[in-house]
Amino acid sequence: MKIFRNPDVMWREEDEYKEQAYKGLEQGEDVEDIGTSVLYSGGEMLSLNVLGTEIWKRCDGKTIDEIASELVAIFDVESEALKNDTAGFVNELKGKGYLYEE
Repeated sequence: MKIFRNPDVMWREEDEYKEQAYKGLEQGEDVEDIGTSVLYSGGEMLSLNVLGTEIWKRCDGKTIDEIASELVAIFDVESEALKNDTAGFVNELKGKGYLYEE
């Protein structure tokens, strides 16, 4: 199944925090709590960390496997773990109506 962003969800990347997160990654720091993008839908706001942001940006008709495959080149994580994290994140956002599958 291909994953797509709900077109009714507004989003933006937070450039300053994105830069901070990538610098932290390069230095081996834990950057999980740095919000690098924000999603808006139905009066709710959701902040995504750097991994969530990179997954979100790739939800444009790709499969979970394709998304995870692209992310392996960015993040120093075992591919199977990254695939599982991607699938879990996608399922969470699908449950909230931010993403859908076709």
